[in-house]
Amino acid sequence: MPYRLYAVVLLLLLVLTFISIAITDINLGAFTVVGALLLASIKSGLVLVYFMHLKFDKAYIQIMVGMVFILFIAIVLVTFFDYYFR
Repeated sequence: MPYRLYAVVLLLLLVLTFISIAITDINLGAFTVVGALLLASIKSGLVLVYFMHLKFDKAYIQIMVGMVFILFIAIVLVTFFDYYFR
């Protein structure tokens, strides 16, 4: 992969990091946590795809990582529902 793509992904990760820092100063109520988790998920996806070379792995490895990601989303949703209905 060309180094330029890595540089673009790095800059995108830095921009998303600064956005996640800035979102803490904005009063969004309960959506602050949701926004922070969404940004963290996007950043982790970029790291998985480009820096861990998941984009170029075999299909079964991509499917396994996708299933783990779906499980992670399910656990986060269950945690939110548990917190919300208390």
